[in-house]
Amino acid sequence: MFGAMKPLIPSDATSTAVGADPGREDLSLHDETLARLRDHIVEGNIPGGARVPERQLCEMLAISRTPLREALKVLASEGLVELLPNRGARVRQLSEHDLGELFEVMGGLEGLAGRLACDNITDAEIAEIERLHYEMYGFYLHRDMHGYFRVNQLIHQRIVEAARNAVLLSIYSSFAGRLRRVRYSANFARKRERWGEAMREHEAILDALRRRAGSELSDILFVHLRNKRTAAVEHLRAGDPPPSESD
Repeated sequence: MFGAMKPLIPSDATSTAVGADPGREDLSLHDETLARLRDHIVEGNIPGGARVPERQLCEMLAISRTPLREALKVLASEGLVELLPNRGARVRQLSEHDLGELFEVMGGLEGLAGRLACDNITDAEIAEIERLHYEMYGFYLHRDMHGYFRVNQLIHQRIVEAARNAVLLSIYSSFAGRLRRVRYSANFARKRERWGEAMREHEAILDALRRRAGSELSDILFVHLRNKRTAAVEHLRAGDPPPSESD
């Protein structure tokens, strides 16, 4: 039922080192638990609408229920899971209608971010996004969806940050978590070969950003999200299981 995950706590970390900061260690455990659990859900290892199996996850992550539940609270605020009163949590399931509305809003937000970013982005920030783009391309060539998606989300985040608009960034962040799982799965829409299509769209995004072509980048990002929505709906209708790493 569950994909393989590396233990969060190294085997030699059974005790706190002399002089170590326990608070820093707790923060690290929280961050690691949150990141691993988020990836596990985003990558489809727990079906949409299914209860989060706390006991199995605690065993798999080698943690107690306290850090797991703290991580679930964060994921609930991101929109990935729903907390059930006295009954744990379940993975949020989005309908086609939900997807349509959320992607329309995200397309508008990213389109606006692209336009503003071209007015405000620095050469160093463009260079960083270009570096991330080629890192993502490497993951694409190796069919490493986990690495590809992680860097893909960083690129979109960097563009929004370059818009220099705190309100836009806050709203974007609140929606991004709710769509993270379906954005990941949309790359596996078989009929439209979505992953390759998305990679070509990112080439156009980078080109427009280099030229600081705000209107063009805005249109590309909006279409990019619209295509992602179509692929996500296809994947939802097909009811495809999470693909293996060898797919």
